Amino acid sequence: MAKELTHQNMNLFEQIRQTDENGNEFWSARGISKVLEYSEYRHFVPVIERAKEACINSGQKVGYHFEDILEMITIGKTAQREVESVKLSRYACYLIVQNADPSKEVVALGQTYFAVQTRLQEIRQMDEYNRLSTEDEKRLFLRNEMAKHNTQLAAAAKDAGVIEPLDYAIFQNHGYMGLYGGLDAKAIHKHKGLKKSQQILDHMGSTELAANLFRATQTEEKLKRENIKGKQNANKTHFEVGKKVRKTIQELGGEMPENLPVADSIKNLSAKAQAEIEKAQQPKQLKPKKKDKE
Repeated sequence: MAKELTHQNMNLFEQIRQTDENGNEFWSARGISKVLEYSEYRHFVPVIERAKEACINSGQKVGYHFEDILEMITIGKTAQREVESVKLSRYACYLIVQNADPSKEVVALGQTYFAVQTRLQEIRQMDEYNRLSTEDEKRLFLRNEMAKHNTQLAAAAKDAGVIEPLDYAIFQNHGYMGLYGGLDAKAIHKHKGLKKSQQILDHMGSTELAANLFRATQTEEKLKRENIKGKQNANKTHFEVGKKVRKTIQELGGEMPENLPVADSIKNLSAKAQAEIEKAQQPKQLKPKKKDKE
């Protein structure tokens, strides 16, 4: 029987989450391998290695996300022995499920779970986002992020074969239809009572913008990661990602995006909010980092 993406199943990954002595969350590679239904840990080791390679390719430090450790396992009823394992960050888990056996249904579950949670964590950890105190400021921040990532999504779609403006409009509609339960841009306008000239993104609140931002970033990554080619395949990918985001919102008890209230045009927001966003998004002087432990 196929596994549903239920809150209970998503908790599989939370149930094995651990916290170290410094209060940092982590997952044991051996624990993750069992949840992902690998019969033996040795079969899971190549997945870890592919994830490390993906970590390097993404410009991240492997040591920040993968730490070799020894952990105790129980043998028989009472005996224990030390075995090699890896201490994984949430981002490392995300890379692992992206490189695990795609035929396993629990892997698809893990891909959705860690993709959503990793993106939410990234947003929560953005210093500039956390400094924002009002809904208007958060809307502006996310709208700016959305504009940036839509540009990157368009480039990824072009590489996949979505060239003409009409084709790109169809591609975008597939993403909306996945996220909005079958509604395309025109239907969303009608459902929300927007005029044809009004931009959907300009009338979204921060919650709806965050859902669409996640849809855009994950579609861009999937198009690139899987080297997807062809308009139809790109459209299908955008729809599937949107549908996964919708399913996750549903299982977490959130409001469906088409039912979220229409916000005033983002172009009418106060000058004060605009100033706060410009201040928050100014480049910061980076502090020297300590050398990585070898």
